[in-house]
Amino acid sequence: MLTCAGLFFAWIVSAQQWETDFAVAKSRAEKEGKIILLNFSGSDWCIPCMKLEKSIWESPEFGAYAQNHLVLLRADFPKRKANALSPDQQAQNDKLAETYNRQGLFPLVLLLDKAGKVLGTTGYKSISPVEYVSLLQSLTASHP
Repeated sequence: MLTCAGLFFAWIVSAQQWETDFAVAKSRAEKEGKIILLNFSGSDWCIPCMKLEKSIWESPEFGAYAQNHLVLLRADFPKRKANALSPDQQAQNDKLAETYNRQGLFPLVLLLDKAGKVLGTTGYKSISPVEYVSLLQSLTASHP
């Protein structure tokens, strides 16, 4: 029973809410006093993106950190027709890429302040969730 409760807690903590609208993410960051983590992903074709999802984003350690410090924003660029985004969502993601990912890197993880200024960038690293959280913290160390 205790194991089930622990697994349930881990699932709740790791089931973060990813925004898909930059304006909503900025508003939440302002209201909650958090940093925006913008993740450029190719969810159905980019192997490092899939590894980042499974090994970091879905981890309880990242979930606990994100809940208290981050507003999560995903700009996905799927290639399969079955996973196609709505035209509006695709346009929003294209605009984000024009501003923040002109080189078309995947995955690309940016930490932004509430105004959208880049505080730091990273991507997939083959490290533990705890090490990844430490990396994110180091990228925003100078941000209040």
